[in-house]
Amino acid sequence: MTDLFTAPARSQADPSRSGPRSGRRAQRRRRRNRRGRALVVLLVALVLVGGSGYAIWTNLDTLTGLSNPLESKDFPGPGGDQVDVEIPNGATGTVMGQELYDAGVVASVSAFTAAFEANPDSVSIRPGTHAMLEEMPARDAVALLVKNEMVDLQLTIPEGYTVAQIVDRAVQVTGLPAEDFEAALDAPKEIGLPKQAGGDVEGWLNPGTYTLKPDKDSAVGLLTQMVDRTEKSLRDKNIPGGDWEDVLTKASLVEREGLHPEDKPKIARAIENRLEDGMILQIDAAVAYGAGKPGTELTRKDLNNAKNRYNTYQHTGLPPGPIASPGETSIDAVLNPTPGDWKYWITVNLDTGETKFSETYEQHLAYQQELRDWQAANG
Repeated sequence: MTDLFTAPARSQADPSRSGPRSGRRAQRRRRRNRRGRALVVLLVALVLVGGSGYAIWTNLDTLTGLSNPLESKDFPGPGGDQVDVEIPNGATGTVMGQELYDAGVVASVSAFTAAFEANPDSVSIRPGTHAMLEEMPARDAVALLVKNEMVDLQLTIPEGYTVAQIVDRAVQVTGLPAEDFEAALDAPKEIGLPKQAGGDVEGWLNPGTYTLKPDKDSAVGLLTQMVDRTEKSLRDKNIPGGDWEDVLTKASLVEREGLHPEDKPKIARAIENRLEDGMILQIDAAVAYGAGKPGTELTRKDLNNAKNRYNTYQHTGLPPGPIASPGETSIDAVLNPTPGDWKYWITVNLDTGETKFSETYEQHLAYQQELRDWQAANG
């Protein structure tokens, strides 16, 4: 800005009270000249600002996808290659338009929002991954979204996940409400949970990959698939129904304790040997599950807490049930443990997961020292 707009006005004498008439005429001329110069400066400023503003305004569509009111760019159609677009939960028409514009589906956000507002069925558009086409007319894009023909989703559940972790991942991938999963878990009969589970779903949600149709699948349907897969696996392995819960419990312990597949049959054997000798299992993963915290955060107080029913330092035998969903290799390890007299195992290298097994407590103490030496050397 110039001083013209910011400088304070000079103090002037009242022309009606002093000075000759010619002086007053001179003052009026000076004021007119100043007003003229001010007008010229103002016009120049408006031209400069207006030019920049016009440049920004005319390029606004390129920068953001939001067209100016005079023109809403639109593709003529009919559309090109398929492109998958994620519509967020609770998205407005403008948010949808921006997602589609960013993906190259529509030519401008404003063209889409106009078509969105003109289609009364647009309120039925559901969140999720929609199969769209590149360079579609906005009206066609809205019409396709309204069909809610979602792209199939792939949900992968890793081995060793707990029910809580499985639900978290399912909600994240499918967009289904967490409340739907909680309600399904509270009604185990609806998801086909066998009576052998005693009403507890833990360990019965089979890990693996599931193909889902978000517009058709539900929390009940997904959990039912997981339970069915577990039951089928147990039946295919010819495991008697009365042993299902124990097998899954042992397999879940093996799953959480064994990093490498070749170690799992040995861990399964060591567990069987300890159970046969009436020894406590002393499995940290079980204690951590019952305490509701990671195994790395266990304290001496946690290990001494007999109120934790999963505390295998305080209670003999197996914990009340599975502590996670075991994979096939862990179940097979329980069914076919490696022959041996091991009763102890310990990971001596936390980087590689190298695990050593021993038959005596003295040898186990030596391996404990090996672990401490590794920790000291690796910080």
